[in-house]
Amino acid sequence: MIAGAMFALVLGAPSTDTLPGPPTAPGTFTLWQLPAQTPTQMMSYILRTSGNRVAVIDGGMPGDAAYLRSFIKTLGDRVDAWVITHAHTDHFGALGEILVQADRPQICALYGSLPDLEWFRQWGDEDPARYETFLSRVAAAGVPTIEVEAGQEFTLDGVRFEVLGVFNPEITRNGPNNSSLVLRVSDIRKAVLFTGDLGVEGGNKVLAGPYAHRLQADYVQMAHHGQNGVSEQFYRHVNPNYCLWPTPLWLWNNDNGGGQGSGPWRTLEVREWMTRLHIRQHYVSFEGLYRID
Repeated sequence: MIAGAMFALVLGAPSTDTLPGPPTAPGTFTLWQLPAQTPTQMMSYILRTSGNRVAVIDGGMPGDAAYLRSFIKTLGDRVDAWVITHAHTDHFGALGEILVQADRPQICALYGSLPDLEWFRQWGDEDPARYETFLSRVAAAGVPTIEVEAGQEFTLDGVRFEVLGVFNPEITRNGPNNSSLVLRVSDIRKAVLFTGDLGVEGGNKVLAGPYAHRLQADYVQMAHHGQNGVSEQFYRHVNPNYCLWPTPLWLWNNDNGGGQGSGPWRTLEVREWMTRLHIRQHYVSFEGLYRID
């Protein structure tokens, strides 16, 4: 395992005047975990290479678009690679809003392994009109789209992106989540594993597949916001030192309004799993903006 990278925390929703901060060291990337701008769970990460190339992973809800747009502007107003992990609004909604803005940033390519609309209409678990609108906005904006495959790799300034899991049309239980893109991003210091909202079935498929040996990483993004995602066995295989939680406070505490533990979510159980793994540091999005170098 690579040693854990340095980090800094800014509480609350920071002014973009403080960004982008110190430059990214040669041969590495800087990663930001963005805080939600609405009460809803979401997922939004921005990556910058030492050559100032930028990648975005998901982006969050439509209500997160303005904050995300301002952040991208401070980094040069160009996104070299925009990755959408799967077909849920709390992951693609912000991009959908940005695409219809007249002053949207330059987006060089959109990467993903997304279902077609008919599959989503049959197996999706939210209003398919939202996904249809998103797909139409991507097409209208003329953003080049790249359909990735398991085992595929690409690089930005020496930062390695490895696709370890893709769309699983045969898994219809918890369908869109179980088709989340599994992406490992690494540099000379660290490796980060992104899982989107992957469920147990999709996680087990990756564990049994030809790229399981590439899952180990220093940082893991907690699947499905840290509850009802992949199995404890999956996390043990990744063997992380640090956890990235795209998780609001109510979900972190499994609180449906009646106090900690009053909700139906499994977050507290998953937190116990991480205690057993002796995680060194948790980066939880409700605490504010995190920067990892």
